[in-house]
Amino acid sequence: MHSWPHPTVPRLDVETPEAPTRLRVYDSATGALVETGPDHGTARMYVCGITPYDATHLGHANTYLSFDLVNRVWRDLGLEVNYVQNITDVDDPLLERAERDGVDWRDLARSQTDLFRDDMTNLRVLPPAHYVGATETIDLVVNLIEPLVAAGKVYQLDDEQYPDWYFDVSSDDTFMAVSGLDEQAALARFVEFGGDPERPGKRNPMDCLVWMQARPGEPSWESSLGTGRPGWHIECTAIALQHLGESFDVQGGGADLVFPHHEICATQAHAATGAPFARTYLHSGLVGLHGEKMSKSKGNLELVSRLVGEQGADPMAVRLAMLTHHWRENWEWTPDQLDAATERLARWREAAGLAQTLDVAALVSEVRTHLRTDLDAPAAIAAIDAWAGASLNIEGDDDGAGQFVDLVDALLGVQL
Repeated sequence: MHSWPHPTVPRLDVETPEAPTRLRVYDSATGALVETGPDHGTARMYVCGITPYDATHLGHANTYLSFDLVNRVWRDLGLEVNYVQNITDVDDPLLERAERDGVDWRDLARSQTDLFRDDMTNLRVLPPAHYVGATETIDLVVNLIEPLVAAGKVYQLDDEQYPDWYFDVSSDDTFMAVSGLDEQAALARFVEFGGDPERPGKRNPMDCLVWMQARPGEPSWESSLGTGRPGWHIECTAIALQHLGESFDVQGGGADLVFPHHEICATQAHAATGAPFARTYLHSGLVGLHGEKMSKSKGNLELVSRLVGEQGADPMAVRLAMLTHHWRENWEWTPDQLDAATERLARWREAAGLAQTLDVAALVSEVRTHLRTDLDAPAAIAAIDAWAGASLNIEGDDDGAGQFVDLVDALLGVQL
């Protein structure tokens, strides 16, 4: 599956020895700031993608902007980045929405995936090197499951109608190493996110479905496990291992994916390979609207496409509005945030249009320091605000203005 166009990212040829030489971010698994990414070479990152049954809302966009900052910081540090993202283009919510609307599930997935690509292009999010649909992973998933069956870590239910296959979470001693939840809290979240703890025949209430036998009227594929389709968690495990290998640098997504999704992805991978799945687990904050987390199921959504297409908002203002919140912060969207971001964008563009004598190197160093220290975009924005405000009263040379434009584009992804 193709992703979206790669925007040009300026290279900042500015030496800033005062700035940190590694990215430090908050790791959900350890609860501490840790260095992530190699000293040189290629950084590897997997970020969970959308289930394409509705348009991209600001909660989605906030997540992908957070990891776009990781991508940009790594690139600014001189690293190559192997970024992988999946798209769950066959799943229960997608099938249910298609049936409700009387459309073919493939057409619905295709249209919403196209809209997502347009939104990411408008927001200037750097695309993944590998953008992989669940429907493209059938062989990968089966090839991952078969050895687990042989090892007794995946088992088939004794169910005459639907003998589905489940992963036995007790077969791997790293289960709960990512989230650290106690059993009661984990079980509640397992149910909240579609788990089936009381299904007869399961060894453990939190064992997860890895292969669902075909249901009437639903898409399915032939395999050694029977005709059916993959479960949600195993899809991401298989894609990440295929395109990133073992023990890659970052597994990322929204905070609502810590458990069960990322927990189970990690334990399945460890059971299969004996190696840690990812070295660092990063989880972005959730975005609310009208007092609740923005959610497709609740319908309380603000859509990127609506802001840009119907309301005529500048996509860079939408991006800037989200970046004023720290990547780990849970926050609520209100229209005045877009108004403030639009005004800020105008001030920055005015400063960019002036010749400068202010020290751009000092600003680059400050912005790099903030972003390399837990992706502190709000602090970076405050530094740029101060510089742009001061510059409006000073005349100088054109080189400074060009460096300012490149800085804001390269590190924050905001095109002036």
